[in-house]
Amino acid sequence: MFLTTSRNVMNSPMRDAKILIIDDDRELGEMLSEFLAPDHFELNACLSGEEGLQALQEGNYELLILDIMLPGMSGIDVLKQLRQSSDIPVIMLTARGDDVDRILGLEFGADDYISKPFNPRELLARIKAILRRSGPAASHRQSVSIGAIELDVRSRRVTAGGVAIRLTGTEFELLRRLAESPGEVVDKEQLSRRALGRRYMPYDRSIDTHISNVRRKLTSAGVVSPSIQSQRGVGYCLLVNE
Repeated sequence: MFLTTSRNVMNSPMRDAKILIIDDDRELGEMLSEFLAPDHFELNACLSGEEGLQALQEGNYELLILDIMLPGMSGIDVLKQLRQSSDIPVIMLTARGDDVDRILGLEFGADDYISKPFNPRELLARIKAILRRSGPAASHRQSVSIGAIELDVRSRRVTAGGVAIRLTGTEFELLRRLAESPGEVVDKEQLSRRALGRRYMPYDRSIDTHISNVRRKLTSAGVVSPSIQSQRGVGYCLLVNE
């Protein structure tokens, strides 16, 4: 369930977009569908992980809202299977205070999370932030090259030696922000606003987990340079190793 709140129409509406929610709470799906409709979002709901994966194969969805606590196939298992073939943005629904679920979701490729019960306006803001990032690039720079990697901003693809490195939208935005200022430490506040569309909150490990994912993927692709270095308590920088 989400926390009730009075709803004011937010600024300019987004483009029409199809969203899928996988959650066994039928009432939640119905309420969210009504809440998101004025902002031009079409929300379809599935009650199980198996049903949701099938719907994702058959439908042209732009974002997935995924509950971790599902009957049968868990949300984590859904996410692991999904990430083998799809980069669709994913917002995880987690139990409030359950840090383990949040970290697992981010490690397996979720773009963001929100804890139940939640304010639907906050969910709407996160949906808009993610879709804004995954839409047409706002930057005039169409590609960024540093060391062995190249980021194509328009297609949102990363390659090393011509081989594609699969990143989620959030991971791409983090790497892109670091690549735009090579050798400079970018603080977590900037990274959070760029990649998550929200302020950085102390003790939130989301940025650290996403950066860890990017490091792992670059290493798996054999990328030695550039490397992502951390400055404890401040942020991260992208360095070209000699």
